[in-house]
Amino acid sequence: MPSATMNAFDVLVDDIREVLGPSSGLDSADVDVEDLTHLMERYVSKHEEWAPYALSDQKMNYTRNLVDEGNGKANLLVLVWTPGKGSPIHDHGNAHCLMKILHGNLTETRYDFPDGDVEKPMQIKSERVYEENAVAYMADELGLHRMCNSGSDYAVSLHLYTPPNVARQGCNIFNPKTGKKTHIAKCGNYSEYGQRVRH
Repeated sequence: MPSATMNAFDVLVDDIREVLGPSSGLDSADVDVEDLTHLMERYVSKHEEWAPYALSDQKMNYTRNLVDEGNGKANLLVLVWTPGKGSPIHDHGNAHCLMKILHGNLTETRYDFPDGDVEKPMQIKSERVYEENAVAYMADELGLHRMCNSGSDYAVSLHLYTPPNVARQGCNIFNPKTGKKTHIAKCGNYSEYGQRVRH
């Protein structure tokens, strides 16, 4: 039950943890994406509520800021995107990814997986701009994607990865010109629970 001092962002984090449940399996087929999507959609972004987690670094394309580990079933992260920067093309380690824009706009470009071992430019499937409060879903069966902040101000997004496969086993990034895959073993956090992580 939410306490009187909890803001709507805190309630969202609690509700996500509740939907994931204490005994739910880690298999991604066990996750109710629809329930989690509705929770994300209902939350109306308020800067003062998520700001304690939104640590940025202009020397980085984006920062990964851990908010919650969802009973060990997920990673809930606030990502802060430097203006004009983006992610590499990547997969999601056979996990669900839900994203909500908290501030600004992000452009998602989706790609097909490379076809075999033949080196050739990756094929764009779609491109879409998500504005503040929009929610998007991504999973490996839908292909690969990259996110980019094309704006002149920082953008902020909330990402739920469940199960937390990427945090445990890393992910693959892809060269847009050749389709060559590279495994990234560790996707580290810039901060955890509002505190800067020192590496």
